[in-house]
Amino acid sequence: MLAPFEYHRPESLAEAAALLRALGPEAAVYAGGTELLPLMKDGLIEASALIDIKAIPGLGGIARGRDSALRIGPLTTHRAIERSPLVREHLPELAALEANVANVRVRAAGTIGGNLCFAEPHSDPATLLVALDARFTLVSVEGVREIAAEDFFTGLLETARRPDELLADIQIPAPAPGSGVAYERFKTHERPSASVAAVIRLDDGAVADCRVVVGSVGVRPLRMGRAESLLNGARPSDDAIAEAAEAIRAEVAPTEDAFESTDYKRQLAATLGRRAIAAALARAGGESDHDR
Repeated sequence: MLAPFEYHRPESLAEAAALLRALGPEAAVYAGGTELLPLMKDGLIEASALIDIKAIPGLGGIARGRDSALRIGPLTTHRAIERSPLVREHLPELAALEANVANVRVRAAGTIGGNLCFAEPHSDPATLLVALDARFTLVSVEGVREIAAEDFFTGLLETARRPDELLADIQIPAPAPGSGVAYERFKTHERPSASVAAVIRLDDGAVADCRVVVGSVGVRPLRMGRAESLLNGARPSDDAIAEAAEAIRAEVAPTEDAFESTDYKRQLAATLGRRAIAAALARAGGESDHDR
């Protein structure tokens, strides 16, 4: 049973931002509701007011932006991203990831913006978007600011978004020429127990740049700086991949829970890291999934 709450349905970003400022931190933004409403029913989140942003124009849809970046509105559903010809053509790894988020009911109703702002540590999109160096636009009555996905997630169910801010835009840069993108995960339930995303660029046969991110094992997605340092400048080889995977095992910061031990999570992260790095290297080198 839901506790009583005020319901507001603004028709512009300015109106929504003004409501957030006036109602304070106990107001919740309602988009798809797949994360928010179950927790409200269970009494785990108390909201004195819901601000339904679905009537605000311009917060949905997918388009190509500046420098060929993908621009995704926060109200875009997982299902829409999964089926988007634009995403499938320019970032097929994101489309494939979205096709496996939770279940089809959640994908049809749940929004990418709600998923990111809720900051559930087992989020699939968050891990890949950090690896892709995505940037988020936040709007408040004070103005607009942009923040890197890497800096957006700050802790368990916590983000850098202030209570009076709305997520208004998600920008995903096009991977540079010579880059390979990969996302690997392991799950036994609807949410992954561990996930690893890798974006690697090759130049003249060596790694020129890389981003390796581990998600789902800790409170937020984290870049693996040691693994990245080992890979940068290296030529693709089984030894280089294995060394980077072991660096992930040592560096990852898993949380203890009732389902998996920290040692098990480290093993999962290392195994998935090996797979993701190998796949990203192969794609950067021009190999297709069929070739591998």
